[in-house]
Amino acid sequence: MRRYLLLFLVMTALVWAQAEEPASGGSDEGQQAAEVTGGEAVPGNAQPQAGNASAPQGREVERAQSASMDLVDLFIAGGPFMWPLLLSLLIGIAVTVERFIAYNRLKIDVGPFLEKVGGYVRRGDIKGAERFCERTRGPVAAIMYAGLLRHDKGLEAVEKAVESAGGIEMAYLEKGIVVLASVSSIAPMLGFLGTVSGMIKAFGEIAAAKNVEASLVAGGIQEALITTATGLVIAIPIQMAHNYFIARIGRFVIDMEEAGIYLVDTLAEMEHLKQL
Repeated sequence: MRRYLLLFLVMTALVWAQAEEPASGGSDEGQQAAEVTGGEAVPGNAQPQAGNASAPQGREVERAQSASMDLVDLFIAGGPFMWPLLLSLLIGIAVTVERFIAYNRLKIDVGPFLEKVGGYVRRGDIKGAERFCERTRGPVAAIMYAGLLRHDKGLEAVEKAVESAGGIEMAYLEKGIVVLASVSSIAPMLGFLGTVSGMIKAFGEIAAAKNVEASLVAGGIQEALITTATGLVIAIPIQMAHNYFIARIGRFVIDMEEAGIYLVDTLAEMEHLKQL
């Protein structure tokens, strides 16, 4: 959890630092534009020329605000709901990276591992098998180690130990999966909530205005669309990561079941040979 919090603070600081630069630059441009327009004395017979000069200048400002908006501008235009969306994105990325690294560390080649453990057991070197399982990371080695510790108490005790260890390992494997599921479902809801907020803002400006213009509702509609798109952009890759991890957990479960059956069969074979 500390790693998630540290990653969140770092990403928030970077976004905040980037957001400050366009804001200061925009204010300087606004002051320069105000000085230019405020400092000119336009005579009465030169009104058509002033109108012609201001039209392309207005088109340039509109193009800078819409067509060439970067991520920071989109974030600011998205309104207050972009902050919880950013938080959900950071949490989703942190959990995804952590689970990906953890699953890669736990992955082993199950076939050679089982053969080596079986070789120890067949030679009667149970302690050697235990030490080998203890040195190997992963859920397969953990349940084998738990079963070997109960080998002298009968096969029933071995099976119960394997089942108990398997439950503990499953809890670790599923750690963080519910967070990814929550992010993938909550992010679109936050986006739709931002959509409703933007539309309420747009219709409120329409109701308050006497003359309805497109510029009055553009801000609210833009906010609505940005939040909806952001929620979907966050939810889709997080949902894909969630499904991928569920598939990897399924493979770990199959490996654990195979290892448990192999251990019980090997111990039963050794007991049968001793009885003969």
